[in-house]
Amino acid sequence: MKKIQTFPVTGLGCAGCAARVNRILGSQPGVTSANVNFASSTAQIEYDTEKCSLEDLRAAVQEGGYDILTDDEDDSEKEAEDEHARQYSALKTQTVGAVALAVPITVLGMTLMDSTWAGYVTWILATVSVFFFGRRFYVNAWKQLKHGSANMDTLVATSTGIAYLFSLFNLLFPDFWLSRGIEPHLYFEAASVIIAFILLGRLLEDRAKRKTTDAIRKLAGLQPSTVTVIRGQETAEMTIPVEQARAGDIIMVRPGERIAVDGTVMEGESNVDESMLNGEPLPSRKSAGDKVYAGTVNLSGAFRFRAEKTGKDTVLAQIVKMVQDAQGSKAPVQNIVDKVAGIFVPAIIGISVLVFVCWWVFAPSEGFVHGILSMVTVLIIACPCALGLATPTAIIVGLGKGAEYGILIKDAASLEIAKKIDTVILDKTGTITEGHPAVTDQCWETGADTGRKILYRLERLSGHPLSEAIVSALEKQVKETEEKSGQNGTGLAYEIKDFESIPGKGIRGNAVISGPDGKTESRTYYAGNTGLLEENGIRISKSLSDLAEKWLRESKTVVWFADRVAAIAAIAITDKVKETSAGAVARLHEMGIETWMLTGDNEKSAATVAGQAGITHYMAGMLPQDKAEYVKKLQAAGHTVGMAGDGINDSAALAQADLSIAMGTGSDIAIDTAMLTILSSDLLKIPQAVRLSRLTVRTIRQNLFWAFIYNLIAIPVAAGILYPVNGFLLNPMIGGAAMALSSVSVVTNSLRLRRKSL
Repeated sequence: MKKIQTFPVTGLGCAGCAARVNRILGSQPGVTSANVNFASSTAQIEYDTEKCSLEDLRAAVQEGGYDILTDDEDDSEKEAEDEHARQYSALKTQTVGAVALAVPITVLGMTLMDSTWAGYVTWILATVSVFFFGRRFYVNAWKQLKHGSANMDTLVATSTGIAYLFSLFNLLFPDFWLSRGIEPHLYFEAASVIIAFILLGRLLEDRAKRKTTDAIRKLAGLQPSTVTVIRGQETAEMTIPVEQARAGDIIMVRPGERIAVDGTVMEGESNVDESMLNGEPLPSRKSAGDKVYAGTVNLSGAFRFRAEKTGKDTVLAQIVKMVQDAQGSKAPVQNIVDKVAGIFVPAIIGISVLVFVCWWVFAPSEGFVHGILSMVTVLIIACPCALGLATPTAIIVGLGKGAEYGILIKDAASLEIAKKIDTVILDKTGTITEGHPAVTDQCWETGADTGRKILYRLERLSGHPLSEAIVSALEKQVKETEEKSGQNGTGLAYEIKDFESIPGKGIRGNAVISGPDGKTESRTYYAGNTGLLEENGIRISKSLSDLAEKWLRESKTVVWFADRVAAIAAIAITDKVKETSAGAVARLHEMGIETWMLTGDNEKSAATVAGQAGITHYMAGMLPQDKAEYVKKLQAAGHTVGMAGDGINDSAALAQADLSIAMGTGSDIAIDTAMLTILSSDLLKIPQAVRLSRLTVRTIRQNLFWAFIYNLIAIPVAAGILYPVNGFLLNPMIGGAAMALSSVSVVTNSLRLRRKSL
């Protein structure tokens, strides 16, 4: 059985480390794919549980000098947080110590370079700085060497080690160089300052990387730690840890409290702030029968609700998991970067050796010393970390920002596709309109009382929004009629059998009517549009037809109720266009995106809704398969198509579209097939999602540009390419500062996304 899971990874020092762990996991039997994310320190693994176990995967990673935490999800996340906290604390201590020593070492090295005692004091201080505060680089480099690999720590350890040993040789054996007419210089301050700069850079980078996942931590922290449940007697309230809450518990929520689990209101009314889930600023009014969700805030009245989903099953937990999985996914452009990062360190080591040899061969007098310095600078200034951080940090910030706006994006590839769409297809009911249709008119030919009872039971079996409107309109009338007939002893029993939903047309079922004398009668009934009646040869009277035409001119949807022979009733239904729909369509047009409305409704109703929403292109009377075919037609014409619908009747079109967008409330989070889920059903979220995609992809390109340009320019300069022109040779200390700055600048640029408005 195939499974996809995301695990925390420890021991990642740079993008090269992530690439190595990726190779280790990818080479294991049973692993279909692995994606190690350096920015979030996670590994997303797709594997066959019958061919490999988590223990095998962890053992393989540990053998490579790293670790993945595969315990229970909650335990592994806590363990990872604790481990990262320990690593950050140690890094902070080492950075402070290295910076504190770098100052006197630099002062002594620069002002008293000709003094023998200053050289020895500098040596002692540099030894502490390099091998105590900077020991992590040497320990990690040794681990990599034992496994036949190299990473950024290898470059730092090699370069600072060479500078240190070269300086020590010059301090202890100055005559070796003096006898050859060469002044022996000490570079202890270079090794120390490089260690300090790189540690400082990693500390800033680590802090910045943590900010990229702030959105997830905010969402995960929304669930309160305790909950008030009512057990036993009605007045017996108990405060228990939220982990102990179970489905079926009656939970009390007071004003100002945060709701702990998902459920349905039983008693009381209140306004609930759901903005952290769906990005909507206005609170939702809740009363008996309404759904409430974990993480939302009760603003006013107190109420009781029955818990239905707890722990990992809540909408909040599913949102967090979806965003975490998406942040752990890999954008297509990242594959190129991973290949570069995988060979970067060995390539840089080879280039640094070549630089040293070239200096030694082509500049005999100062070549050895300059070659050593240039080799050290090349090793220091080359930075795969900036490349490794360029894509994932932007994606993590972008997806987190989307979650804050109630926009859930399935993975990084979906985020990249959203930027490319030039056409958006919209369903009508529940997408452009409010999705809460209401019956405005009814006209019955004959047998209204019996007909209402049959239609009521028939429509109850359908989950379509129009069916819900009819059920709501008939419920009170049917119950009153049945109560009267029951009191008079003339009650009949009604049962619907062989129910069938006919996509795009309506419903059909056999009504079995049983009398008090035990006799039964069965008859087939239909409820749906004109096409359903025409298809079955059902007659419509002129009076009903004329009335239906009048309703259609008023932009109402007409639902017919009929038996096998003739229409019995016509019902008019209307569904208001959402207040934000016209604005959303206008904004899509401003962004250069064409909009189409495809609906199964009649032509006149479709034309009216399209006009109110500002949509010029629409198609009416479309069956589900027709919508999918129309998507294909637009794609064949060269368009990149986004399809927004409810994810049920529009599933074929959603599957065909380049970008599938599921519109719905929090309860629709289970629509796994959608590439993008809008929690609030607000059409304005679609242009916001497109803008988010464009901003994120632009940030990725900026990051990659600067990361590549940095290395393309910095490495030749560090090698001494300017020396023959103007005598400039880059100081290794400046190289260390530039390397640290490159990684920090990439993460900082990604963090700018958090301040962008959508």
